[in-house]
Amino acid sequence: MADAFVWTPTHDYIERSHVRQFMARHGITDVNELRRRSTADVAWFWGAMVEELGIEFFQPYDSVLDSSDGMAWSRWFVGGKLNLAHNCLDRHVASTRAEKTALVWEGEDGAVRELTYRQLLEETDRIANALKRLGIGRGDRVGVFLPMIPEAVASMLACAKIGAIAIPIFSGYGAEAVATRLQDGAAKVLITADGTLRRGVPVPLKPIADEAVALSPTVEHLIVVQRLGRDIPWQSGRDLWWHEIRVAELPSCPCEPMDSEAPWMIAYTSGTTGQPKGSVHVHAGFLVKIAQEVLHQVDLQEDDRLCWVTDMGWIMGPWKVIGGLALGGTLVLFEGAPDFPTPDRLWRVVEEQGVTILGLSPTLIRALMKYGEEPVKAHDLSRLRVLASTGEPWNPAPWNWCFQQVGGGTRPLINFSGGTEVGACFLSCLTIEPLKPCALGGPSLGMAIDVFDASGKPIRGEVGELVCTKPWPGMTRGLWNDEERYLRSYWSRWPDVWTHGDWASIDDEGTWYLHGRSDDTLKVAGKRIGPAEIESAAVGHPSVFEAAAVGVPHELKGESIWCFVVLGPNVTPSPTLQQEIRDQVAHVLGKPFAPDQVRFVSDLPKTRSAKILRRAIRARLLNLDLGDLSSLENPAALEEIPRASA
Repeated sequence: MADAFVWTPTHDYIERSHVRQFMARHGITDVNELRRRSTADVAWFWGAMVEELGIEFFQPYDSVLDSSDGMAWSRWFVGGKLNLAHNCLDRHVASTRAEKTALVWEGEDGAVRELTYRQLLEETDRIANALKRLGIGRGDRVGVFLPMIPEAVASMLACAKIGAIAIPIFSGYGAEAVATRLQDGAAKVLITADGTLRRGVPVPLKPIADEAVALSPTVEHLIVVQRLGRDIPWQSGRDLWWHEIRVAELPSCPCEPMDSEAPWMIAYTSGTTGQPKGSVHVHAGFLVKIAQEVLHQVDLQEDDRLCWVTDMGWIMGPWKVIGGLALGGTLVLFEGAPDFPTPDRLWRVVEEQGVTILGLSPTLIRALMKYGEEPVKAHDLSRLRVLASTGEPWNPAPWNWCFQQVGGGTRPLINFSGGTEVGACFLSCLTIEPLKPCALGGPSLGMAIDVFDASGKPIRGEVGELVCTKPWPGMTRGLWNDEERYLRSYWSRWPDVWTHGDWASIDDEGTWYLHGRSDDTLKVAGKRIGPAEIESAAVGHPSVFEAAAVGVPHELKGESIWCFVVLGPNVTPSPTLQQEIRDQVAHVLGKPFAPDQVRFVSDLPKTRSAKILRRAIRARLLNLDLGDLSSLENPAALEEIPRASA
């Protein structure tokens, strides 16, 4: 039985939406027809989007798509020359948006900075000229190890301006994780800050950067943003203050005309095993795909203010910056934790900065739910128009809490999913279609997505592999310095089919759902099930706050299910409670999927982008190789796994 729709778009949502206007211009009558047409002829759709978005090319392209070398090596907007930064800044300043607010930033200490498009362009141009003076040019790599401050935005766009390739690095990484990315990309410059604030504590970024650079022989210079004004180690000749080098440069820098396929960013994604993968993204494809998503999925309008709780080191950082600025919107950035110094920090920022589009993750909502409804109700969120989420599959309880408490039951919660290598999203809801809890609507526009069974045939009503059968502009142009790994990771299962590694299903009303990573899948007595289904069932127990399910080898069943749970406040672990949780899962999914073990923990190990590290849980439990843990946020939680109470 399919879930019921809980939100239906009003007349205002439909008529104001960019999707509806695009449909009207092309004689398309409904969303299903739009999805069919956008995927039946992807070249038509993405060519139409260049015009719809007003993307400016210095030299027109000859053809929208060339897949003559195979789908894995498709090229887009072939023969065209443009610059991503020009389309995010220069063209706005040359039009009517020069004095419009481009971004607002709030520090954890209450400091606020606001930059217009003209001011952000000047900051970008000065640092672009400084990079050129340091010998940085086309194809050179620049690491950006900064918190979400205005200089992070300027750094990324400055690289694009001069044809350099940005390597955004999560600001919470340790030295070895930073060094791994600098080494793989052979970066020449690293941009960092003296520090940042997190839960009232100064986080010293410069010493971490020093240690990383010591391990990265290609790095010649370290540019340092003064955020905290504290004493820091300094190497004369190598280290340069941002505020000193910028004033020595002209406030104008022409954009380099870049080939449409020229790389502008290497975005690293961490797996549980092996080296991080460097996804290569290019000027035209990334710009067009991301801008289209921000236009259609969250429906960013001229007066919108977009805030996504993220970091430049995760794909949603560039998504927010490039998409928001390409459309001429206003970005809202903030430093620190969303629940510090008080539990209502995020909601206060939303109110005071007039946020209209707010991006969250299921894990963030679960973390904020524990404070109850009062922190939300204490603030006027009436300007909020759209909620959005990504990162991992939802459980019903937090989805409903976010929809009702934050959105008041009247605003859409646009759930979407893709990945760093995808450039953005495979699946997404739209603001002009009804919504179901936890669902993803359908394929993102222009994305030929399907669900395959083990034999490579499309299936409906069952869980299968999420795949893409046609190219798209935002797809990674391979993995940096590792062509073989790229082909093995995404293209080796079925010819000319991208296999993403997610389990998905489509219900009898055509609504799509995710069920977790397919490489996390459990197989119990020959029956496959995604961990997210078990976790959602466990969280349905009123005492369970969070859960993670993993498979453990079993002589008879192949695998048995172990469920690690975090209990709610003031709940005492007990054998009775363990049995209740097992019974709850059995009631929802059937007795074969009742966990053999329910273990109580105080926290679950997660990445800094809030994803539960299930494979690391399993590896720690079974004393296997833990693989790459550079993205692990809370190491103590992983160490708790083998001694969790049974």
